[in-house]
Amino acid sequence: MSTRKKRLSAAERRAQLMQVGRTVFAETGFETASLEVIAQRAGVTKPIIYEHFGSKEGLHAAIVEREMDALVTRVSEAMSEGSARARFEGAVVEFMTYAAEEPAGFAVLTRETPTPARPGMTRVIDQLTERVGAIFSRELARAGYDRKLAPIYATALLGMVTQVGRWWAVEGRRVSRDQVVRHVAALGWMGLRHLPKTPARVVVRQST
Repeated sequence: MSTRKKRLSAAERRAQLMQVGRTVFAETGFETASLEVIAQRAGVTKPIIYEHFGSKEGLHAAIVEREMDALVTRVSEAMSEGSARARFEGAVVEFMTYAAEEPAGFAVLTRETPTPARPGMTRVIDQLTERVGAIFSRELARAGYDRKLAPIYATALLGMVTQVGRWWAVEGRRVSRDQVVRHVAALGWMGLRHLPKTPARVVVRQST
């Protein structure tokens, strides 16, 4: 009986390399990650990786895009229907669920990137705000708020959830995911629930 391994199609090989690459990038970070290690774990040679992705940066970018798409899909679907409170709470639940179920993907998204000007956390917040911001804009306008202010609130809320998710993934596992979700959702919702349409001016104290 032949024991020769089945030859993977181009699509299957690409998916395999991205899966292995995600694990390695999550373990070591982008700078330390080695294509030699990725190739060895995947059972291929380095030229195969270059053939599919062009470079380590190309492989990393493809993985980040796939993970971001998965995260945005989760959050967008959670915000697609229901009351305003249910939508916000659903977004928090899905974000934290992703962090729990896909720790390697979450690590890749929130670690440093090949582009120093856009570190991991900033990229995640920026892209989530860009892709989910339209939902915030629509809901704020429906509630009577100035639509052009939506990016402020979307960035603030998504930034809060992202930072808490990172803390929980790295060092907060002693607190249950359910506790984190309930507290973050309550904090965000109470802020939105009592948000004045024209906030009072903040007085800055002058130093003496």
